[in-house]
Amino acid sequence: MTEQEKEIIMDEELTVSNKTEANLSETSEENNSSPETSQEYDQTTKLQSEVNEWKDKYMRLFAEFDNYKKRTNKEISDLIKTAGKDVIISMLDVLDDSERASKQIEKATDVDAVKEGLNLIISKLQHVMNSKGVKAISSIGEEFDVEKHEAITEIPAPTPDMEGKVIDEIQKGYLMHDKLIRHAKVVVGKSSNA
Repeated sequence: MTEQEKEIIMDEELTVSNKTEANLSETSEENNSSPETSQEYDQTTKLQSEVNEWKDKYMRLFAEFDNYKKRTNKEISDLIKTAGKDVIISMLDVLDDSERASKQIEKATDVDAVKEGLNLIISKLQHVMNSKGVKAISSIGEEFDVEKHEAITEIPAPTPDMEGKVIDEIQKGYLMHDKLIRHAKVVVGKSSNA
């Protein structure tokens, strides 16, 4: 064998050897990467499971909150519809008394008895209103206050000390739990110089 033939054979053996090593290396890498790929797959599966679990919790919480909002809105709506129920119920007694008094007025001959019955009804109505926190504003003789009074007209003050004060009350003003619910309509005294 010539030197050239020996070199060719050695080159072929070297090529075969390199190919075998490459194949072994690839197989080794495949075997080595398989556990890593399996771990990555397991971790991805675990993360996806956690995402699905959180998504489910979120959807349930969202649905629960939506139901809570609907229930609360319904309760508020019902409360608004029946907010004055207890006031109305307490006023029904006064209405019943008024109807009875109306029937008695038609038959009555004694005016004093009619007045007494009417005064009892008014007293009962005032008691009901007071029990609900409603109080009348006293205005006559008071200094005119735009926060409590609505001036209907001005007239000359009968005395100098009544200038700028309420002389007459056309319609009473009312407070409910110390909050103004109706202004008093009043007549105010003005100075006679103006």
